[in-house]
Amino acid sequence: ETISIDRTAPFNPAEFIGTGWSIWKGPAAGAGLEGEEDQDARSLALTTLDVTHLRLETALRGEETSIFGEEKLKRLNAMTGIIRHDAGIFQTFWRNQHLIPERSKAPTNDNTTYIFCDGTVLRSPDGNRSVLYFCWFGDSRRWHWNYYGLAHHFNAFNPSAVSPQVSPQN
Repeated sequence: ETISIDRTAPFNPAEFIGTGWSIWKGPAAGAGLEGEEDQDARSLALTTLDVTHLRLETALRGEETSIFGEEKLKRLNAMTGIIRHDAGIFQTFWRNQHLIPERSKAPTNDNTTYIFCDGTVLRSPDGNRSVLYFCWFGDSRRWHWNYYGLAHHFNAFNPSAVSPQVSPQN
């Protein structure tokens, strides 16, 4: 099933989350206020998404049970052939929750699965790096969203939504 991603207006963190939120700019070690936006450009170029190819990736290796968010981002960036879903894709799913694949509701290891769209790194009002996620709370029978700091641990039930990078047809 292919869905359309509305790219007519860029994602506005201050409008969606609240005053003081922005897209992180520049290197992770900086203040997040100057430089190139920390977004997966390949994701920003997507105007359609085949949800049957959506994959959840933890970036955990071997016996690891968790890694810090910054390490997870480094590993995802180093993986060839995947596109990390950005905030525009997150917003499309949030505004059209019926488009979220049913399999996304499934728990991981008996825990709620928190699905991250970390193709856009956000800057919180206090200067921390964060990413958006959504999850299904079965008890309330509805979707929820929030953000989570990259300075924290990410587990098997904190995967990132990714899609395969499709090579252009020759």
